Amino acid sequence: MVIRQRAIQAGEKEERHHAIVDAAELLLLRSPDRVASVAEVADEAGLAKGTVYLYFPGKEELLLAVHERYLDRFFGALNALLERSRPTTFDDLVAVTAEHIVRPPLFLPLAARCFALMAQSIPPPAAAAFRERMATRLERAGGGLERHFVRLRPGEGVAKLRHSFALIIGLWQMSAASACALSPTTATGSPVFAWDYPDELARALGGLWQTVVDAPSAAAA
Repeated sequence: MVIRQRAIQAGEKEERHHAIVDAAELLLLRSPDRVASVAEVADEAGLAKGTVYLYFPGKEELLLAVHERYLDRFFGALNALLERSRPTTFDDLVAVTAEHIVRPPLFLPLAARCFALMAQSIPPPAAAAFRERMATRLERAGGGLERHFVRLRPGEGVAKLRHSFALIIGLWQMSAASACALSPTTATGSPVFAWDYPDELARALGGLWQTVVDAPSAAAA
């Protein structure tokens, strides 16, 4: 779809922003082992390269924008789960994690890549703004967890989410799945790392959450 070159109204600017992120996401899905150039993204979006630079100063910021799209989908589903009236169980948390983090082919490779970019290539103001948005997501979801799991004291919901994210991404980086996702044609992998990632993750998360999920949910209480 070709978007008009001059976007004046806020709605048009938002439309153009989404079109650019859509294009970057499509290119990543087609070739997950390489990062498309700004020129390639512009061509896919039907825009001039200079127009893309107005929204994203570089391809690193574009990668971060695609990653945030996946984060928003996950946290949207998680908050919907936590803000309903009936109790939320650990199995519910595992299910939403599987649907929005484990199964989408881009989430984990993008998360791992963006963590590295944050320290190396993302300009400090952009990195700081991302961290602020991430803090808002974590605080809202952490509060929801504390309402459902009575053994979580104030502030521990955010900590549990931090630990879970570190486990999810770190375990994936150690697995053969990460090598296949980043370079599917050349990855061989050692049998030491050839575990089934979803099963291994479910067991690891179960261990991390064991002392929390042994208690009944606040809603049930």
